[in-house]
Amino acid sequence: MSDTVKYSNYINGEWIESSSGEVGESLNPAKAKEVVGRFQKSTAEDLDSAVQAASKAQKLWRKETGAARGALLYIAADILESRIEEVAETMTKEMGKTLPEAKGETARGVAILRYYAGEGLRKTGDVIPSTDPGAFMFTTRKALGVVGVITPWNFPVAIPIWKMAPALIYGNAVVLKPASEASITAAKVIECFVEAGFPKGIVNYITGSGSVIGQGLADHKLVDGVTFTGSDGVGQQVGQAVLARGGKYQLEMGGKNPVIVADDADLDLAVEATISGGLKSTGQKCTATSRVIVDQAIYETFKEKLVAKVSEIKVGDGLDTDSWMGPSVSASQLDTVLSYIEKGKEEGAKLIFGGKRLEENGLSDGYYVEPAIFDEVDTKMSIAQEEIFGPVLALIKVNGLEEAINVANDSKFGLSASIFTTNIARMLTFIEDMDAGLVRVNAESAGVELQAPFGGMKQSSSHSREQGTAAIEFFTEVKTVFIKG
Repeated sequence: MSDTVKYSNYINGEWIESSSGEVGESLNPAKAKEVVGRFQKSTAEDLDSAVQAASKAQKLWRKETGAARGALLYIAADILESRIEEVAETMTKEMGKTLPEAKGETARGVAILRYYAGEGLRKTGDVIPSTDPGAFMFTTRKALGVVGVITPWNFPVAIPIWKMAPALIYGNAVVLKPASEASITAAKVIECFVEAGFPKGIVNYITGSGSVIGQGLADHKLVDGVTFTGSDGVGQQVGQAVLARGGKYQLEMGGKNPVIVADDADLDLAVEATISGGLKSTGQKCTATSRVIVDQAIYETFKEKLVAKVSEIKVGDGLDTDSWMGPSVSASQLDTVLSYIEKGKEEGAKLIFGGKRLEENGLSDGYYVEPAIFDEVDTKMSIAQEEIFGPVLALIKVNGLEEAINVANDSKFGLSASIFTTNIARMLTFIEDMDAGLVRVNAESAGVELQAPFGGMKQSSSHSREQGTAAIEFFTEVKTVFIKG
């Protein structure tokens, strides 16, 4: 693939343009007139070519040893590691997060590849005692086959890799459909797999609209499983389509993640973690802190400290070394954030900091917004119930831990949650009673280590788990074997 601003699809071992002849543009949200790259507007016919290639190639790939498959993942990891600077800079230009965050995410992608490369030598079954003394019974695992991978723009390196790496190590072929807003970064990741020497047809990359390519993966009869990360509405649509034809699906969707600050919390630590968890990546994380539930005894002190610290944040181009927070990813996302800020005010919450579009000091060409802090928030307000995907913090005052947990659980989502307390009994109560797939104590709500299972409760997921050893459950099927001598 030549290093040009127009990127092709990668199908069956070749970089090829779409049959539509049309391309879309990926724009720099810090400088909206700057084109980062052009991507293919692919058709259903292009997608079918990718799926057919994957289906044919997977039949041989699954017969390779786990060690052989892992060896290629190790090579891909080395290649990606050698390109961290290039990939991270592209990520920052394409979706806006700061360069240090982009470098950290790319390094995480390297680590994920190496983790799953090692999984090629792990056991894939168990011996089970039989009641028949003349029989031998055990389980083994079979790869699903072709896996459709639909990924969002907010983690354009880590999320594709944490889906593709386990799919590949367990013997599947993949068809990746990245979000258009991060398609160029995804192409650079795919280049690492290509150069690592994966057989043709095993790794495929195709760009285009969700309605054509994403829905097409969900509908295609040769796609055995679809793993999706994105909004809950689209996720439910994908899941229903896959289920209707008897396929397997995995959905990671939205969050409305709370942090509870108890009256015995280290307030400085809680403030720092609330800011990091809620405002890094411009709040564009599914695990980002959005509801800040604070005990009334320390509410005013916490609020004062929070506002003071947030007021120090420098918003700007993610490539600028002094920028702590970058732009929203697109004009539409910026509009969504600003509309929720207006809705918060209309519904009676008190905006005590920020919330304006930033256009001065050279920011007029980008999609910048001040971090927003709301006071006097009722748990039924839109800003306390709906995922905003922006730098908006809603402060909610409570009386005691029981009320705090009830408020925290008052959501259709259940992805992540955190608490700040020095009391072990309170920690254990929170861990037991919090309806979230990821609970963290004295740490921000955003973030999970790559070797740990990740996923949500309620409408945040389809109740499966990604990452760690848990990934094998989705990307394989168990086969029970009974042998009679």
